[in-house]
Amino acid sequence: MKLPLSAIATVLVASGLSTGWAQTPTSVAPSASAGQLPTLGSGGEMNSSAERRLGERIARELYRDPDYIDDPVLVDYVQGIWQPLLAAARARGDLSDELDQRFAWEVMLGRDRSINAFALPGGYLGLHLGLVGAVSSRDELASVLAHELSHVTQRHISRLITKQSQQAPWLMGAMILGALVAAKNPNAANAVIVGGQAVAAQSQLNFSRDMEREADRVGHGILIQAGFDPSGFVTMFDKLGQSSRLNDNGAFPYLRSHPLTTERLADMQSRVPPGARAPDGASQSVSHAVLSARARVLSNTAVDAQRAWLTLVNPLATEKGPVSVQAANLYGAALAASKLQDPALALSYVQQLGRLPISDPAAVRLIELLRAELVLAQGDAAKAVALLTNMAPRQSGTPATATALADRPWLMLSTQAWMAAGQAALAAERLQEWVVLHPRDAQAWTLLSGAYAAQGQTLRSVRASAEAKVAVLDYEAALDRFNAAQALVRDGVRASGVDHVEASIVDTRRREVQLLLKEQALER
Repeated sequence: MKLPLSAIATVLVASGLSTGWAQTPTSVAPSASAGQLPTLGSGGEMNSSAERRLGERIARELYRDPDYIDDPVLVDYVQGIWQPLLAAARARGDLSDELDQRFAWEVMLGRDRSINAFALPGGYLGLHLGLVGAVSSRDELASVLAHELSHVTQRHISRLITKQSQQAPWLMGAMILGALVAAKNPNAANAVIVGGQAVAAQSQLNFSRDMEREADRVGHGILIQAGFDPSGFVTMFDKLGQSSRLNDNGAFPYLRSHPLTTERLADMQSRVPPGARAPDGASQSVSHAVLSARARVLSNTAVDAQRAWLTLVNPLATEKGPVSVQAANLYGAALAASKLQDPALALSYVQQLGRLPISDPAAVRLIELLRAELVLAQGDAAKAVALLTNMAPRQSGTPATATALADRPWLMLSTQAWMAAGQAALAAERLQEWVVLHPRDAQAWTLLSGAYAAQGQTLRSVRASAEAKVAVLDYEAALDRFNAAQALVRDGVRASGVDHVEASIVDTRRREVQLLLKEQALER
């Protein structure tokens, strides 16, 4: 059964495996004496390998969730924040070499409109598009990710699971997933029983106040080390604090499950240097504004919600307000019009976007990517290829193919345009270079499979589709595809037309996936 990302977050909060900005009154007694912070990074009995495997079990369900989304534009934006935070954690010594190598350090996006983010065992993080659409700046989003990152680097999840001395961590993972099934289907009696066990463990698993303060403090240091404005922590806390007083409709899981304390609010405010002013949300960058609009459009696909965007771009509305607001409204309306199957209207909004006085190079590029995306959706592959070729990423002294590999949104859209224009060989060439550097990119492997199929390279196509399943941790489906590839190899041997190099790769990867499946079976 596919499980909703929002339900994952809800039950993880209930079971204590979700991290938030605050803490409920029913928390575990701190391991340190009253008023002290826990020892940084103190681990416990659960080792990093076990925690990673537990995280993979939960992440596997997230990948299958229909709310899971791999939008290259938004993923690239989040990664542009996430990677500097990881680098800062390494530089500060908060991220040990062992955790750095063993954990996934992956942020997974969900379409959920609620304002939430959560950490999972093994370095997996969940981020709702509702949060991306609600923050006013990169710094606010960075403050959320820094806080969640600190929960993982300080081994809070491991330390709390270790407290369950009578329960194996794999049972804990099963309890979490059972509760999720129960949330999806109340008639699933077995899941209700298992889920009830997870809820019953709440008082033992909730993050302690000391752990929340530690995540604030360590996260604040990481934020500064990464070059973000530390006032982003303050403005985000203020936003959540106000919402806790004005909003109880379920849109703020952080607040409903872990209400903020005045002590934590004051602590973040006290860390702002004297005389410094928090940034005004109205002065947000144009690039962040349009990305926020994209997140809001993609998180709510209802027809009425899409039509509502069109009301924001009437002549009176577009002539008022900061450029960032006008750009966000036009960008959102263009994307919404495309979703409503009105490509002509969508492109007219992009034309209006182009006439705005935008000096932000990143925003200009995002608008041009949107233009190419809409043209391709309209069915004009040749024009889309021309637009994307004109904006191909280049750096002085570096081959265009090498720098293209640093721009995933451009590459993913370009490969789709090339294939639609009958240039599958070019798409395959670029994607081959990409997956060598990014072997866990499921979308790239899926596109590569299509590019091979378009050229009649069936064995390579099947192998690429298998690699796409490995990337999302679906080892059973991957093994099925590798078995199908081996059958093709046997047929090719009889016909004297087999690619022996590809056949060797298929055999090696099939054995590796078989070992992964055996490990999973032993953990159950």
